[in-house]
Amino acid sequence: MSIVIVFFSYISLTQAETIRVFTWEGYVEPHEVSAVNTLLKEKGYSEYTVEVIKPWAEGPEHMFKVLGAGKADISFLTLNYIKMQSDKIAKLLQPINTSSPRLSNFSKLSPSLTAIPMAMRNDKPLYLPWGGGAYGIWANMDKLKTSDLPSSVKDLWDKKWKGKLALSSGQVQPNIAIAALAMNKAPFYINDMAADRAALAKESDSNSQIQLKVNSLYSQVGQFWPGGPDFSDSKVVLVASYGIAASAVNASGGNWQLISFKEGNTVWLDTINFHKDMKGRKLEAAEIFANYFIGKAVQERVVNGLGMVAASSLVDKNPLIDTNPNFFSVDMFWPPYKKAADNVMLLVSERAMKK
Repeated sequence: MSIVIVFFSYISLTQAETIRVFTWEGYVEPHEVSAVNTLLKEKGYSEYTVEVIKPWAEGPEHMFKVLGAGKADISFLTLNYIKMQSDKIAKLLQPINTSSPRLSNFSKLSPSLTAIPMAMRNDKPLYLPWGGGAYGIWANMDKLKTSDLPSSVKDLWDKKWKGKLALSSGQVQPNIAIAALAMNKAPFYINDMAADRAALAKESDSNSQIQLKVNSLYSQVGQFWPGGPDFSDSKVVLVASYGIAASAVNASGGNWQLISFKEGNTVWLDTINFHKDMKGRKLEAAEIFANYFIGKAVQERVVNGLGMVAASSLVDKNPLIDTNPNFFSVDMFWPPYKKAADNVMLLVSERAMKK
């Protein structure tokens, strides 16, 4: 009798084990969780259940805190977070076994996104690409004509846009990148010179070229948004957005168009990652979850529901990639910001805000 009781206790315990998913709001829908849990049962992993944890992801420090505390098994990290600040998040992750039989959809991912150097360890990825977008400027085409649109980021400094531009006051690094591009520099050149203290000190000077350029850019701004842009603000017709918010407004009847600057836009990629402590059957179950999320059904929602760029070739349409095959240019990816460079960018932005 005791043997039977112990046996059923073991079954009960294993059935109760959860795979905790830490993600951004809107990325994992309840019906998709149900679909994966059904799939786990069908494939013989009924001892595991997927559960989305809250609060939603808020940024790199929040994600590091949750992962560091061992409170999440699967995460949806933005690519450049992984090796920020001496790889502190990377150390909490394990490489993906891209040859796993449970990751059959891996072969359908865009090859240009599967081995990005900033998120590799010993030639193995610490991520699966999921979906991305650009920090771009969207134009209100109910108020503007195509001929009105700026063709270069340099045009944003034109007096006709004064008070009509909206930028982020939260993640300010992409604003600095816009100013850098307008100066004919690489978008994240400040990050590239982080090891050169003398050069970095020059950039942080209150009269440096980048400081003066950001000062004048911010003087054009009619709306600074901390969490997300207000597309209903009648003052602005050019709004910076990561793409998700703009697509949501368009789905509700808006008419906002991403401007294709000749310099391009800085881009970001959100990814799926496995905590380093996962192993055995639990890791296998996590792979089944990941495979579902890089599969056709979810990737179609990435495009049509979230207005993002899908990482998979399985989707019927991928508009931003179809229009611009070089959308995910390596040079335009947000990098893992080095602390010293990040401090300079924050200082430059703070000064400009006070002007």
